[in-house]
Amino acid sequence: MAVTDTAPKPPAPVRRRGDVVFSSLARAAGITILVALAGVAIFLTLEGAPALTAPPEAMDGKDSIILYVWPLLFGTLLAAFIAMLISTPMAIGVALVISHFSPRRMSRTLGYLIDLLAAVPSVVYGLWGIDFLGQRIAPLYAWLEENLGWLPFFAGPASTTGRTILTASIVLAVMALPIITAITREIFAQTPTLHQEAALALGATRWEMIRMTVFPYARSGMVSATMLGLGRALGETMAVAMVLSATGVVTFNLISPTNPSTIAANIALQFGEASGLKINVLIFSGLVLFVITFAVNFLARAIAGRGRSGDDK
Repeated sequence: MAVTDTAPKPPAPVRRRGDVVFSSLARAAGITILVALAGVAIFLTLEGAPALTAPPEAMDGKDSIILYVWPLLFGTLLAAFIAMLISTPMAIGVALVISHFSPRRMSRTLGYLIDLLAAVPSVVYGLWGIDFLGQRIAPLYAWLEENLGWLPFFAGPASTTGRTILTASIVLAVMALPIITAITREIFAQTPTLHQEAALALGATRWEMIRMTVFPYARSGMVSATMLGLGRALGETMAVAMVLSATGVVTFNLISPTNPSTIAANIALQFGEASGLKINVLIFSGLVLFVITFAVNFLARAIAGRGRSGDDK
């Protein structure tokens, strides 16, 4: 006699109306972002394609679009790289002070002050870089030329106004600081308390506990925060355009008045007076910046995902 399975089947999950509406809105928001991103990419590609055959008159005398874009791309990457060298260690240190070292009341106040930096407009940062930072850092550039002029970074002649690629990078570092700090602070605070207490119970110092428990847990988040700050530095326009005295050259000299420009600043300064194929050339440079920013964010997601998978193992 055959035995039949009479076990009751589990009931199908009931989807409430609120869950259906929320999932639909979330899906629609994701599709909208993808459509907008694809629209921007298509527009930049179509409008920038004529720049491939543009005459030298539309490219400031350059013979090809590569020769036109390369100095701008170099300046963009150089300024963003220096900004990250300055802001990333500082942001991680400030985040550690807020999350693990300072009293609660002080950490809350410090966190508010750091977050307020993100609300300051770019124009204000530009004015600060010109009128305050540039004038006060010019004597330092003269000292660097006198004492470290044998290095190509400080070969001089030192700028007397302080409007150099290094000054612009410092301004970008200050602008990226609140983004990196806010994200790393939240990730540090989410480190499991049991892991930290176990490390301290085994005799670890405060720094050893942070190095063995907090940093491994927050590694992927720190990378993501740094990449978000890098994206802010790559795309910043007005502050760099106001601070930098750009001449469009390729040089590693950080204190000279002869500086490379950035893609975003070059577009902001020239788009208002551009016409004809010159507009297509500027749009093509914007396409290059779009691709670089997309690649940076894609790399950040890949690194963060690999970090999470490594932690799960």
